[in-house]
Amino acid sequence: MTDPTTKTPFSTIDPDLGEFSLRALAPVADAPLLHRWVTHPKAEFWMMLDAQLQDVVREYTDLAASPYHDAFIGLHRGEPVFLAERYDPANFELKGLYEAVPGDVGMHFLTAPSDTRIPGFTRAVIRTVMEFLFADPATRRVVVEPDVRNTAVHALNAAVGFVPEREIEKPEKRALLSFCTRDQFAAARGVRA
Repeated sequence: MTDPTTKTPFSTIDPDLGEFSLRALAPVADAPLLHRWVTHPKAEFWMMLDAQLQDVVREYTDLAASPYHDAFIGLHRGEPVFLAERYDPANFELKGLYEAVPGDVGMHFLTAPSDTRIPGFTRAVIRTVMEFLFADPATRRVVVEPDVRNTAVHALNAAVGFVPEREIEKPEKRALLSFCTRDQFAAARGVRA
């Protein structure tokens, strides 16, 4: 889905927290970093708590080979602090589980564990990911399918404009299928579309 030679495909400035950017994920080089993130108890809903380093390499190498998925390392002021994934929900992750429409883009994100709490940080991360996705004029709607038990992410999704549609049964979880259009995202940010 993305040109792997692109170093920093997107950058934005949060008025309170400074620069956020995304770069293409390198499955082997980034695996040690990702392994620390996905095996941390905070990442329980990522479903990789017991993963070994080679499992992370294999997972992200396989995803990088897919024409329907790509992943990015998110940076805050140049330091890697989050993971973002973009996928084609009609062909990956949600295939056959909902009525896909042209312009749908699926999204996952994960913030790195940290001992330092920065107010508004995770909200700035999801806003950055959404701005990145909507920077592509072909994106009409972002689709997410978090675990129904993940109430923290449901609140974050609502804060950027996602509207839940229904619960769906996936092989690995019961998920809350939710959508956010370009106009809903703009309204949540207080911006006229």
